[in-house]
Amino acid sequence: MKAKMFRALLPIAIVFTMISCSSDSSEGSSTENKLVTTYNYNESELKVITLVNNYRQSIGLNTLEVINHISYKSQEHNIYMIDNNLISHDYFQQRANNLVDVLGAKRVSENIAYNYQTPESAMSAWLNSPGHKDNIEGDFTHLGISITVDETTGKKYYTNMFIKK
Repeated sequence: MKAKMFRALLPIAIVFTMISCSSDSSEGSSTENKLVTTYNYNESELKVITLVNNYRQSIGLNTLEVINHISYKSQEHNIYMIDNNLISHDYFQQRANNLVDVLGAKRVSENIAYNYQTPESAMSAWLNSPGHKDNIEGDFTHLGISITVDETTGKKYYTNMFIKK
C-alpha cells in the first residue's frame, strides 16, 4: 500500500520540485554582470563607512575603499527585504558571485541590520555580535553600504558588504 502511494506521489513531487526551484534571483538581475559606477550616498551611509574605517584603524587594520557597485548590490538587497517584509541574507550567494564576476573579489562577506535609528547604534550592534564583528575585522580591502528606509513603516534596513580583491 505504501509503495503504491509512493509511486503515485513521486511524479507529482518531481514536477513540483522542478517548478518551484528557479535559478533566477528576484533581486534585480538587470545589472547581473554589469559594473555599476554611480551611487548616491546619504549622510548615514557615509557615517557607517567612517565608523567602520575608524574602528579598523583603531585596532591596527587597513581602511577599506568604497566601491559603488557593492553599495548598489547592497541597496538591491535592502529593497528585496523591504518588498518581502523580512530580514535575511537571502540570495547572498548570488550577490557574492556578482562581486566575484564583476569586481574580481576573492572573498565576500555581509552584515545586515534592521530598525537601528543611527549608524552608531547599528555599528554597536554589529560589534557586539561575534559573526558581524568578524566581518568588520576581516581580511578585506573594499566595502559597500546601503541604508534604505521603508517608506511604509519608516524602518531602516542596512546591508554592508565587504570584499577582498
